[in-house]
Amino acid sequence: MTEEMLKKVDAFIENHPKGHFLQSRDWAPVKPDWKQEIIVSTDRDGEIKGVMTVLIRKLPIFGKSVMYAARGPVCDVHDKATIKELLQKAKILAQRYNCYVLKIDPDILVSDTEFEDILKECGCKITRNIENYGGLQPRFVFRLNVENKTEEELLQSFHSKTRYNIRLSARKGVTVKIGTTPEDVKVFHDLITITGQRDGFIVRTKEYYQSVLDNMGENAKLFMAMHEDKCIAATIAICYGDKCWYLYGASANEHRNLMPNYQLQWSMIKWALERKCRIYDFRGVPGNLSEDNPMIGLYKFKVGFMGDYTEFIGMVEDIYDKKTYFLAEKAMVTFKNVRHNLFVKLKGDKR
Repeated sequence: MTEEMLKKVDAFIENHPKGHFLQSRDWAPVKPDWKQEIIVSTDRDGEIKGVMTVLIRKLPIFGKSVMYAARGPVCDVHDKATIKELLQKAKILAQRYNCYVLKIDPDILVSDTEFEDILKECGCKITRNIENYGGLQPRFVFRLNVENKTEEELLQSFHSKTRYNIRLSARKGVTVKIGTTPEDVKVFHDLITITGQRDGFIVRTKEYYQSVLDNMGENAKLFMAMHEDKCIAATIAICYGDKCWYLYGASANEHRNLMPNYQLQWSMIKWALERKCRIYDFRGVPGNLSEDNPMIGLYKFKVGFMGDYTEFIGMVEDIYDKKTYFLAEKAMVTFKNVRHNLFVKLKGDKR
């Protein structure tokens, strides 16, 4: 693909209503173990109708590869011909890389039955039994419409308790600065390590978070909540196209009564306003909203900002090799369970 065409692809993804930073070329270097390929559909005049950026990784077993299009495709999702063309080109690409499956988790509402019917007609499998964070990307998110809103309009739309906590945080002396140095990233990594131990999730390396900030450039920011010259919480957000995403969050075990996370969310929302975004995406929330779900607190925190509780269509799979698919998916489930149990054990040993 020529450099001129790549620039057209970049512009198409960034300016399209279904554009997503995970479909951008900038994201590929963050995932160095994956190879990026770009699938393009054009009309008779050579104008781009659709793009599906895929990442390909060889499995350590079975001698096969997996193909993943995070939040793809970028196109009119009711244009059957374009979707069929993108999937057909992905199938041809899969033969070159010996892929057994294409996985897609589209940024499409579960209520969009027209899109679902197109996928089924193309022979794709759709899985929805993902309640919390079982998928590659969260299936349930909170999204706040910030288009043409003022700060005051948004603030007044929040739940009264959320407004109170934002103001309380400021009164208690919490301020937010933008992290710009490797030392700031180290502080973030130290905090997210504490958060992972507390909340039970696997933490990536410091280099990974640095890579996100470096490769996304001006589209990514590290927000740091400061109190008495000490960082007590921090987040990473990405603005791309007409959307802004809260990507990663971390907080210390101390000073949680100062409500720094409310101040951080408000700062990221204000950045989305500055960037003229249409949507601010709080990212994952649980699909199971029962009180005994350990993640229900996350839901209650985010719901106070009065966004829309959004359910996406689920994991879409175009399976090329059924036998390998069965074996590989079973092995993946086993690996995740072993890793989770080991993490829980190590967490318990440290107490």
